[in-house]
Amino acid sequence: MTAINQFAAHVGLDWADKKHDVCIQYESGERRFQVIKHTPEALDSWLKELHKQVKGKIAVALELKKGPIVYALQKYPFVTVFPVHALSLARYRQAFWPSGAKDDPLDAELALDLMLRYPKKIKAIEPSNSDIRLLQQLVEQRRLLVEDKRRFVNRIINTLKQYYPQPLEWFSHRDSELFCDLIIRWPSLQQLKRARAHTVRLFLNAKGGTAVAHTEQRIELIVNAVPLTTDVSIIQANALMAVALAKQIKLVAENIKAYDERIEALFDTLPDADLFKSLPSMGPCMGPRMLAALGDDRNRFNSAEEIQNYAGIAPVTERSGQKSWVHWRWQCAKFVRQTFVEWAAKTVYSSYWAGLYYQQQREKGKSHQSAVRALAFKWIRIIYRCWKTRTRYDEAKYLKALRERQSPLLMA
Repeated sequence: MTAINQFAAHVGLDWADKKHDVCIQYESGERRFQVIKHTPEALDSWLKELHKQVKGKIAVALELKKGPIVYALQKYPFVTVFPVHALSLARYRQAFWPSGAKDDPLDAELALDLMLRYPKKIKAIEPSNSDIRLLQQLVEQRRLLVEDKRRFVNRIINTLKQYYPQPLEWFSHRDSELFCDLIIRWPSLQQLKRARAHTVRLFLNAKGGTAVAHTEQRIELIVNAVPLTTDVSIIQANALMAVALAKQIKLVAENIKAYDERIEALFDTLPDADLFKSLPSMGPCMGPRMLAALGDDRNRFNSAEEIQNYAGIAPVTERSGQKSWVHWRWQCAKFVRQTFVEWAAKTVYSSYWAGLYYQQQREKGKSHQSAVRALAFKWIRIIYRCWKTRTRYDEAKYLKALRERQSPLLMA
């Protein structure tokens, strides 16, 4: 059924941090404008009063797919949210007001019009089950923490280069606990060289692992190290910053570990976990991200092409007259695209056919990123088939199918 005959009231909503402008259309066709404060109490009072008044379901169109206002609206069983793409709304507004005039109540009415005029284009948000929604939140938040750690690591590298560059040569992993602990305990070369060799040796060996094999070499390098600068003002200021950054790296790393444990525990309970684990290089990080990207609703995507477009892997072709050009898809789920591209790059070394395909793309003159995106494009077709039929991936079976079809990939 369309948005017109399924709901007792249709609402266009222009959201903001402190208030929301809404345009309500009733079954009679009458429209009314209101301003709602952005508080849980105000939203609750407004929605319950509207539901009592119209005695039926309510459709709400707005420019978001997620966020506080979306989460607040989804709490009510009688509300269905229809996300309108911000660029579509902007172009729709520009078609009627080329001057660029903009007003919040007007945007609310335009969102309402788009939902009513194009019910087949403006699709409602169909919430996944609670476990999938939780997994989606966890993997995205974990990625933000990873980006934070990377930023702190880049900053500590730059700081150490100012006065104490030797640790950057001694350690290849600048986000390791041993590296951070060394900076925290001896934030300058002068302090480190004053420590006894026995004390430093015990410190370097305390964590165990593969780092122990490099201890004696590091001790020798410390003995022979020469300070980059003896300017006390430079050393003291940067040493304080280096310690602060090392502590932040350790804290973020601990938080990432907590997320990893929670994600792994949740992922293992989901029915599709084994399906995604069967794919090459789908480790404890990528597996949950891929499951979160596709979800568990098999009706969400009806073709591999829909996933390719949603993830931004499929390029966009534009034609005008005799000209034609292909470019990057700008409007897409960027975290999902990042997931597919990063995973495809890993499969180059773990999947026989993927390695061959990547090499062929490189031989055609494509860059690494272009070759990986092309590989991700092919992988999506395989993943879609496995996901749709609930079938585990079998590399040997796929290679056999390629040989039977006499695929050029294996004939090279």
